[in-house]
Amino acid sequence: MIQPTTDELVALTMVMTLLIVAWKKSLLDHSGLIAALIVGLLVSILGHWTWLAILVFFLIIGSISTSWRYEEKQRLHLEEENEGMRGWRNVVANGGVASMIAIINYSMGGLDWAYFAAASSISVAAADTLASEIGSLDPRTRSIINLEAVPAGTNGGMSITGSFAALSGGLLIAIIATTLSSIPGEQISMSSLFLAVAIIGWLGCQVDSILGALFENKGYIGKHTVNFIATLSGALMALIANWYFL
Repeated sequence: MIQPTTDELVALTMVMTLLIVAWKKSLLDHSGLIAALIVGLLVSILGHWTWLAILVFFLIIGSISTSWRYEEKQRLHLEEENEGMRGWRNVVANGGVASMIAIINYSMGGLDWAYFAAASSISVAAADTLASEIGSLDPRTRSIINLEAVPAGTNGGMSITGSFAALSGGLLIAIIATTLSSIPGEQISMSSLFLAVAIIGWLGCQVDSILGALFENKGYIGKHTVNFIATLSGALMALIANWYFL
C-alpha cells in the first residue's frame, strides 16, 4: 500500500479546509466548489501545496476587495454578480493556468521555473481583481488604448486608484510567494522572485485591460476569457524572465 507523503497530506488537508470555508462563507457557488476541488488537487498534488496556499491567499484578498464599499458599487451597477459569490468560470479563469503549469511540471518530472510561473499567474489575477474592485469607483478613468475619459468600471479603463490597487495586488502575492519559496526549494533568489512576481502582476493587469478594451467591449470574448489569457501572459512573462534575466 502506497503511503501519502507529508506534502500530500498537507495538500489534501488544505483542499478540504478551503472547500469547507468557501462553502460556509459563501465565497463559491456549487460549480465553483467543484472547480476549486479540481484546481486545488491539481496545483497542490501535481505542483506543491505552497501553490495552493498562494491561491487561497488570492481568494481571501479578492473576497475582501469585492466586499469593499459593496453597497456603493451596487448603486453604480459595478458589483460582482451573486453578491460576490464566484462560480466555476471565475475559478478556472484565475486558477486554470496554475493548474496547467502543475500538470506540465508533474509530467516533466519537476521544472525549476514552475513555482515562479504559477505565482506570477496568480499575481496577475490578484492585481486585476484589486484594480477592478477598488479602481472601479475612481471617476478619473481613462481608456488604456487612447487615454480618453471613460465611465468608471469600463473594460479597458485605467485610473490612478486602480493602478495602485493593481500594484498592491502584485506586491501582496509577491510577499506570500517569497515567504513560502524556500519550502518547495525555489532556486530563484528571494529578492529576484519578489520583484519579478510583483512587476509581472502589474504588467499582466495591463494586458487584461488591453484585451478588455480591444475584444471584450466589442463582444468578441468574455470577461473570464480575458482573465484567463491575462493570467497566461503572467506565466509566459515569468518563463521569459527565468530564461533571459534570472
